[in-house]
Amino acid sequence: MLDHPACRFLWCLAGVASGIGLALALVGPGHEPFLLASLGGSAAFLFGLTRAPAAQPRALLGGHLGAAFIGIACYQWLGDAPLTYVLAQVLALAFMLLTRTLHPPAGANPLIMVYVHAGWTTLLHPVLLGVLSLALVAAVWSRLYPGLSPYPVDLRAASPPRLDWGGWGL
Repeated sequence: MLDHPACRFLWCLAGVASGIGLALALVGPGHEPFLLASLGGSAAFLFGLTRAPAAQPRALLGGHLGAAFIGIACYQWLGDAPLTYVLAQVLALAFMLLTRTLHPPAGANPLIMVYVHAGWTTLLHPVLLGVLSLALVAAVWSRLYPGLSPYPVDLRAASPPRLDWGGWGL
């Protein structure tokens, strides 16, 4: 019965509920709700696309922390002018592509950081704490159900796996 697709499906849903529940318990109510928005996308990767390179720790942590850092730096340097949003987004994508830490939900972080006028402590709480809590639940949850791919699949998996930005085949 446990190998039935419906059971695995329900297990994934229960996992995402547990992961987001823990993240909200640790970093939720005292912060702007927007700060947690990108964690919802990360939860979808961790519990729905567990084997994807973009779900692995290198991309998860590198993407979130790098993109949030860039958003905070741009806001601190330039304020919240429209150009700041554009520059933060461009720099964050460049960072994630060049370091091969592309985690699509983290792409929201530079815009969020500028919008909420984030300070440097935001990197630790809620960003790092929220991401680590999701990863911890994913690591435990994936090992409790027989036959699931354990998370993480590869600690250092690059995302994207090849340098073919935009499909150019580099």
